[in-house]
Amino acid sequence: MSKKHDFDYMKYSKLALLVSLLAVVVSIGALAVKGLNMGLDFTGGTLLEVKYTTAVPVQDISTALGEAGYKGVSVQSFGAETDVLVRMSESFHDGLGEEVLATLQKAAGANQLILKRSEFVGANVGEDLRDQGGMALLLALFLIMLYVAARFQFKFSVGAVLALFHDVIIILGVFAIFQINFDLTVMAALLAVIGYSLNDTIVVADHIRDNFRTMLNGTPREVINDALNHTFGRTLMTSLTTALVLVALLVVGGQLIRGFATALLIGVVVGTYSSIYVASALLLAMKVSREDLMPPEVQDEIDDRP
Repeated sequence: MSKKHDFDYMKYSKLALLVSLLAVVVSIGALAVKGLNMGLDFTGGTLLEVKYTTAVPVQDISTALGEAGYKGVSVQSFGAETDVLVRMSESFHDGLGEEVLATLQKAAGANQLILKRSEFVGANVGEDLRDQGGMALLLALFLIMLYVAARFQFKFSVGAVLALFHDVIIILGVFAIFQINFDLTVMAALLAVIGYSLNDTIVVADHIRDNFRTMLNGTPREVINDALNHTFGRTLMTSLTTALVLVALLVVGGQLIRGFATALLIGVVVGTYSSIYVASALLLAMKVSREDLMPPEVQDEIDDRP
């Protein structure tokens, strides 16, 4: 039986599942209506690396290129403060690098510039990267479902995969709603979120399985609540320390990893929530029981007890 001072997480399980369902529907709607703001990695375009003699705010560089008529411009610091990486949706052609350099030189005045490199990322390459990244996500979810089903039981695998799907869709929804640039670093963050969230879910599932084997008179709700109360402190501390690092990356990491840090920060918050109120709540909704986890011979021994 659960202790009286323990928090009854499953008391709010139905409300939490309703909130999660609403968040997923809104996210899917945003993806369908607005879509993702795909970065140069996926759409194709031109990449230029420019070196300044004296550091210049990236916003000033972006403004100068925008006023010159260049589309889809993204500017970020790259390495030293005087080095900047310019990404734009402009089709690459001979002399484009010199044209951009001249535009920036005019805006920079006495500050001397050097064009270090200019490259073109084709749209076909971008489409391949997008498709391969999507397949990687689906493959990861499928393999996770097999692993959890083999380690625990099929109901646990359904809960775990739906929780991970919930986390990924909400992150994509936030990126679609606010039109945050979606590039390969964000795709990598999604895979990292799957691993992070799965770790929490596995820890909780381990405690639930152990409780079913030791709390012989406990109901499924009491068993799940006890597992959550025993793991919440660890989960909270892990999430807080990870979130602190990600906030630091957002503040001082620069534009190059801003999307990565944003996706991970959302994933840490949503993943912590889903480990409790999606994966565990779904187990309760699917009526998980001691019989689902007990080896048949052990269950027979328990049933034969006077």
